[in-house]
Amino acid sequence: MDITSYITDHVKKIWYAWNLRGAILLSLSLQAFLILFAPSRKRASKAVVVMLIWITYLLADWAASFSIGLISKSQVNRPGPDHNGDLLAFWAPFLLLHLGGPDTITSFSLEDNELWLRHLLGLIFQAIAVAYVFYQSLPNKLWMPIGLVFLSGMIKYGERTRALYLASISRFSYSMRTKPDPGPNYAKLMEEYSSKKEANLPAKIDMMPEPDKESRTLGTADSTDMDDIEVVWEACRFFKIFKGLFVDIIFSFRERNESREFFHRRNPEDILRLLEVELNFFYDVLYTKIVVVGDKFGYFCRFICFSSVEIALALFFFMDKAGFEIFNVAVTYTLLLGAIALEVVALLQLIFSDWTVSALKNHKKYRVLAPIFRNYLSLKKSTWYDDEEEAEIGLLAWLKRHLFRRWSKSISTYNLIDYSILERRQEIQNFCDRVGHSFSKIIVLMGLKEFLDHMRYSSKIPFTKELWSFIHRELREKSVLANDLEYAKIIYSARGDWVLHDLHWSKLLPSVNEVEYDESLILWHVATDLLYSTTTNTEESNDCHRRFSKVLSDYMLYLLVVQSKMMSSIVGIGRIRFQDTCAEAEKFLARKELPTGKEHEEASKYILKVNTTEKPVYVKGDRSKSVLFDASRLAKELMKFEDQKWMIISKVWVELLSYAASHCRATAHAHQLSKGGELVTFVWLLMAHFGLGEQFQINEGQARAKLIVKK
Repeated sequence: MDITSYITDHVKKIWYAWNLRGAILLSLSLQAFLILFAPSRKRASKAVVVMLIWITYLLADWAASFSIGLISKSQVNRPGPDHNGDLLAFWAPFLLLHLGGPDTITSFSLEDNELWLRHLLGLIFQAIAVAYVFYQSLPNKLWMPIGLVFLSGMIKYGERTRALYLASISRFSYSMRTKPDPGPNYAKLMEEYSSKKEANLPAKIDMMPEPDKESRTLGTADSTDMDDIEVVWEACRFFKIFKGLFVDIIFSFRERNESREFFHRRNPEDILRLLEVELNFFYDVLYTKIVVVGDKFGYFCRFICFSSVEIALALFFFMDKAGFEIFNVAVTYTLLLGAIALEVVALLQLIFSDWTVSALKNHKKYRVLAPIFRNYLSLKKSTWYDDEEEAEIGLLAWLKRHLFRRWSKSISTYNLIDYSILERRQEIQNFCDRVGHSFSKIIVLMGLKEFLDHMRYSSKIPFTKELWSFIHRELREKSVLANDLEYAKIIYSARGDWVLHDLHWSKLLPSVNEVEYDESLILWHVATDLLYSTTTNTEESNDCHRRFSKVLSDYMLYLLVVQSKMMSSIVGIGRIRFQDTCAEAEKFLARKELPTGKEHEEASKYILKVNTTEKPVYVKGDRSKSVLFDASRLAKELMKFEDQKWMIISKVWVELLSYAASHCRATAHAHQLSKGGELVTFVWLLMAHFGLGEQFQINEGQARAKLIVKK
């Protein structure tokens, strides 16, 4: 026998001996990983974390299904009675438990929820497969433990299928519908009115508007912080009112007034904390089993599952194990104890959840449990990235940021000029340059350039308290003016023109209201970057509005370029416009010498030096959609406003951000909840609570008509 045959035979023996055991233990390990780390995707700021969870999510279903197939095959290859065959049949129903998945993740994306029918068929076929494995092993002295674990597995798999069904868009939308509203009985009233008129009685109809229709006076913000438990209670209350946002349900003036009054009284930090919890409720409903396990029937099912596995463990423990392989017995104990451990972890996660805290309201045992939950919620409380906190950071602070925070609390950025500088063509001077050039060509041929560009040129920066306060202040000021729904629609539809309607700033209006939204966004991004990079005044460099403008500018370009699917309803040909602008910038900068370390600053100066007295479209036509030198013209126009320019720019960026937030599809916001969250989603929800949006279309309500007959 040659060495190749020996190695091949040896590998085959190892595979036949360990393939099933390895697959079973892999399946259990994947379940443990998901139940512990799947929630981290809602706070993950890196794509690598989300990708790891996605791979694990896919592998978990594959490993369980593959293991069932291996068990079935092994039973066919074991003719006659075999105690180890009995044990393998006992392993099969555990895989139904694994296919049911952990409570922390039922779907990876919204599209998975729409595949609930596929999971239902999978439940049926996998149950048949497990039953067939059991039939093959008969007579089997483990029939009772097998039956108990099979019952538990069917319940768990059924929970997952039902959770997917309830989170599907059509079913979620249907659950939000109220009873059909025919309105007041118009025909009956008019019939009575006509009869009185025919009898020559002096009758008239008085219209009594619905109470509380008019908006009340909005109070000033309360400087006192909300209690952590109070934040969860209020977030749950508004979640129940506004959960129809994701399926385009319309709201009444009552709901609008109630929300506006509450949010106008709260300070920016409390509002952010409340929005974080509210969006976490949305996440749980769409991506976890909370809707299925969080009611009395769910508690009953969980009791059955837990009891069944415990009884199965007890029966197996006291059973005669003569004839079983020692390692197979150890694997069985691992599966039993692993199933119990997963149930215990799921129970603890349910107990220490926002849903349990919200259920404590008006509960008899609130005073006893409140201190415990208050301490737990303090771990989830928002913290800010500043120098003081960084100086005193410890293990607890690290745990709070990476294990307990409710979203990534970071902002992604993308910069057009940085991209153009790094992508510009340069002469090949040495072997390394030649290798890099060849590699780039291979990447382009494989169609991976865009994907790698997103990873290479995107970066994360911390979300600051000052930026949030500024955004909140701008939206609150507009909300105060939006007492009338029609006026509110005008405000929420503004994309820079509301700020620039001031007589002193009206010269800038063409850059927002005479161009498409995507063109306006790229224009203001490049102009902001040119001004930011060429600032030499120390006092101006410390201007907070300058920092806000830079962050929002780079963030909005990130949404346009990297999150183009999210912005697809409003960006038009934004992707083409971005590519053409980059191409012109690369071509322009290719013949410029940019000193190392100051490439961005020097590139901005070169662009601003170009004479732009004539509009670029008059010189080069409109075939290219580049706006590079149009942005240079805008930057030069903004320079004329001197001390006011950064305040103008920052206010325009808030309007561009709020326009994107309110005009993106609701499902696009829902998608981002499972990927660390986006600032634009918080702005969207804040605008809804401030009454700025098209969701509020019920203006008159149920006016009550009264027939009055004068004597």
